[in-house]
Amino acid sequence: MSSNTITTKDGTQIFYKDWGTGQPIVFHHGWPLSSDDWDAQMLFFLNQGYRVIAHDRRGHGRSSQTATGNEMDTYAADVAALTEHLGLKGAIHVGHSTGGGEVARYVAQYGGHGRVAKAVLIGAVPPIMVKSDQNPGGLPLEVFDGFRTALAANRAQFFRDIPAGPFYGFNRPGAAVSQGVVDNWWRQGMMGGTKAHYDCIKAFSETDFTEDLKKIEVPTLVMHGDDDQIVPIADSAHLSVKLLKNGTLKVYKGLPHGMATTHADIINADLLAFFKA
Repeated sequence: MSSNTITTKDGTQIFYKDWGTGQPIVFHHGWPLSSDDWDAQMLFFLNQGYRVIAHDRRGHGRSSQTATGNEMDTYAADVAALTEHLGLKGAIHVGHSTGGGEVARYVAQYGGHGRVAKAVLIGAVPPIMVKSDQNPGGLPLEVFDGFRTALAANRAQFFRDIPAGPFYGFNRPGAAVSQGVVDNWWRQGMMGGTKAHYDCIKAFSETDFTEDLKKIEVPTLVMHGDDDQIVPIADSAHLSVKLLKNGTLKVYKGLPHGMATTHADIINADLLAFFKA
């Protein structure tokens, strides 16, 4: 086993980065990306004296292209295995989008005994995305069926269309489009396994994190752009903060789903203030 992977109980290899010393920050990426999506945060917080850690979720990036275990309970168990392997205490867990769901499930189930100090949900999927009688403001199941159809038909093109359009708000009039950011999203996505990516759509859209959020006791910062076209704010952040015992909501006017990349200077400064508070 190389120094940058762990092997879970089912034989899955989880790739991770672990840089620096100091209080650990663990970053959890969104679908269908990898730990590389946190480049702007990893460098910044490393230079601020923190120990920065990020992993590629199973089926994503450089981790095993799994056919099984592509659901939230196993994702959280994988994180627990990694944090145990690294011996982390007093860690801050930061999750974007699907990674925000992973943070909620991990902190709720494994965050005791001083393992977690604080949590951050950025453009995160909790409490639950899909529309139902209990969640009338959610997105219809047909939206996610459309994702699955597009992925199965032409994943490479689908993974161009998302970042070039709604993910970073590059479809908005006057947007400053970065082709490099679009290409990097595509690069990260295509590194992962298509079966895991297909399964993960159900994981991020249909998992109900309501009870997880209620269990979280550590200070939790909920950050969300009010122009998030991927995870609409009204049915996510506004509901999540009401379920958290110690939650704070920060709304970013006009910012997109991928604001940690497009507006890293703003997001990093606010994260740092929360970490130091």
